[in-house]
Parts: sequence; C-alpha cells; structure tokens
Amino acid sequence: MGAGPPLPPRDRAALKRGPGEGPGWAKLAEAVAAEVPPAEIDTIYLFRPLRVIARRAPDAGGRLRVYTARYMLVVRGKERGQSRVELEETGLSPAEVIARVIQAAAERTGDAEPPVAVGPATWYAG
Repeated sequence: MGAGPPLPPRDRAALKRGPGEGPGWAKLAEAVAAEVPPAEIDTIYLFRPLRVIARRAPDAGGRLRVYTARYMLVVRGKERGQSRVELEETGLSPAEVIARVIQAAAERTGDAEPPVAVGPATWYAG
C-alpha cells in the first residue's frame, strides 16, 4: 500500500504551519485583539474546538482573566468563505490553576491532540 498521491504545493505548505498559524488563526487573532490588548495576553491554549486565552489583568491582584474564543469557517452553502468568531470572558484565576485546569480538561476529553500552549507572539508581532 502506497502513501497516496503527492499533495499539491498549497496543501504541503499548510502541513508545515505551526500550531495557531494560518489564515483562520489570523482572523481569530484579529477578533481577539479587538477585545483583549495583545500586550496583556499571557498564554493561549489551543484546543481543537476552542482557544483559551489567559490575560494579565493589572486590576486583578496577579490573577489572569480567562477567555474562550471559538472560530468557525463556513465551507458550504451561501455563506461559504465567511467566518464566525465568539469571544467570552469565563473566569479569573492564578496562572498555575489555569494550567492545571487545562491539563485536566485535556485528560477528560481524551482528545488525541492535547492542547498546545503558545505565547502571544504566535499571533501578534512584538
């Protein structure tokens, strides 16, 4: 059994992208930046269905504000090519607690691809 036909150049380039990179991610990053200043983002946790963003909050006594962000690209029908973004503040917590909750959530879902933690530089220069 062979490996199948070679991928077109566009598809090969997509496979080389790192977590959180690509056109869909850029749209999500833009929507997040409209609500959360990129300079205040501490960590972005990339789950397959959603993203969790931990934001440094000067008014929160060292705790981080937690947001969930969802991105959907419509691939069929009249709205094909359009995207939808949802951003919701979901909590306030110390960073170490967020990391433990993310790990526990990943273990509960049994997802073959665990979440990836990236810094804001993945989405925003500087």
